Amino acid sequence: MNVEWSSSVVERAQRHAALGEPARLAIVDRLLLGDASPSEIADEIGLPSNLLAHHLKALEQAGLVERTRSEGDRRRTYLRLCPDTLAGLAPTGLRTAPRVVFVCTHNSARSHLAAALWKRRSTVPAASAGTQPAQRVHPRAVATARAHGLSLAAARTAHINDVLRPGDLVVAVCDNAHEQLGSQAADRLHWSVPDPARIDTDDAFADALSELADRVDRLAPAIHPTADSPPGASDD
Repeated sequence: MNVEWSSSVVERAQRHAALGEPARLAIVDRLLLGDASPSEIADEIGLPSNLLAHHLKALEQAGLVERTRSEGDRRRTYLRLCPDTLAGLAPTGLRTAPRVVFVCTHNSARSHLAAALWKRRSTVPAASAGTQPAQRVHPRAVATARAHGLSLAAARTAHINDVLRPGDLVVAVCDNAHEQLGSQAADRLHWSVPDPARIDTDDAFADALSELADRVDRLAPAIHPTADSPPGASDD
């Protein structure tokens, strides 16, 4: 019998085939929670560079993973999952944390938006901070939050050194902050979300909020509160 498969079936088969190898599935599991450079993936999973390159090529060809250039150190690239390719496959209950701290460079937009979204999605407390905090929260961030039923009316900027506590899970929501943190908060996640203030339009801030919402929805089921996490509390 001559069967002609639809393109969607072929694409799904390619994705399943790409995920049918333990190392590739481990890479995808890691990227479900946050972005990472190839060297970071190699260190965490314990793969030599040539074997990692082989697996990444298969994941990219299957449309599961893409690369972006760092907005900070332009020599760096980060791996990220392609949107909507792994619906329903997010792992749950992977780790616990007393609090999640979202960090960007100026603590004026992305980190506050992420914290506001997190409060609506998770019982784990949230806060935000910056590596080089600005004087105020960006007005477009406040307006964007308001347009989507969130409030940043009481939000203020703060330096990470004044916010971070032992045990906090840090999520760096921009490339510069991730690279500037270095060994500080070494056990952290990274989301490579473009800086909307560079374009400074309503659409840019709406796009940033949309991407953050997708990532919060992906991460929240995987983070459970610790025994000393005040239920539903937030410090932001």
